[in-house]
Amino acid sequence: MEYKDYYKILGVDKNATTDEIKKAYRKLAKKYHPDKNPDNKLAEEKFKEVNEANEILSDQEKRRKYDRLGSNWNNSQSTGSGFDDWFKNYSSSKTHRQEYSGNFKDIFDDFAFSDLFENFMGANARTTRTRYRKGEDYEATLNISLEEAINGAEKQFTIDGRTLKIRINPGTVNGKKLRLKNQGAAGISGGEKGDLYLTLNITKHPHYEVVGNDLYYNLNVSLYTAVLGGKQLITTLDGKRINIEIPGETENGKVLRLKGLGMKSSDSTSLRGDLFVRINVEMPKNLNNEEIRLFTRLAEIRKGKN
Repeated sequence: MEYKDYYKILGVDKNATTDEIKKAYRKLAKKYHPDKNPDNKLAEEKFKEVNEANEILSDQEKRRKYDRLGSNWNNSQSTGSGFDDWFKNYSSSKTHRQEYSGNFKDIFDDFAFSDLFENFMGANARTTRTRYRKGEDYEATLNISLEEAINGAEKQFTIDGRTLKIRINPGTVNGKKLRLKNQGAAGISGGEKGDLYLTLNITKHPHYEVVGNDLYYNLNVSLYTAVLGGKQLITTLDGKRINIEIPGETENGKVLRLKGLGMKSSDSTSLRGDLFVRINVEMPKNLNNEEIRLFTRLAEIRKGKN
């Protein structure tokens, strides 16, 4: 069997890191993927080569053996030499060793039997068994709104030209991972397709903030309402309209707690966190003369009390 330079196939240096190998593999696998190259035999062969190279170089043990054998990897499979010749080549390739003094168990611990068998028998041993391999897993991020996370929703998205639909359960938390079986890359030699791992990302809400199972809401109120007290209408994330009671003399930044109006639990929709309302007192602007006069009078009254 012809010797394959897996580093050259992936276009990386022999000292490439695991991350560099992974990055190069993903780029080439995407380029030659069968879904993007239908009925293209050359692309199909390239795709198989890229996957084969990745399988060897991304596995530290396999890569170590591949790097150690070097040209002997080619000689042992293509020359048809006998076991004695192969054993001499294998022994001489050991760095700083002139002879082998161990036993066969040591050999097989250091070099898998299937590799030994294929090197000794040549290409015939490889072609007699089909190597079914599962396809590469995909990873993706799906953005959802806070309302969808709380109430649940159905979402559609497209990947590799396929439109997929998933169900978002009520009470979904940020960063939750979903596994979609067999929605990854195509398998090798008829192997099973990989999986898709989907991470849910809750986008920032203009009014609400999530902390654990609790929600925080910033409520703007006028200076007059903060001083005199009153009611303020808000709409919750599940569509309810409620009146918030603002006590008189409420200070800026005061937090009001509304029990049971927070995030639903993913385990039980009857369990919910709380809603915390932060009061943001808005100062009046563009005062007219009468308003200035009244505020001046109020200041004088407060000063007289002190």
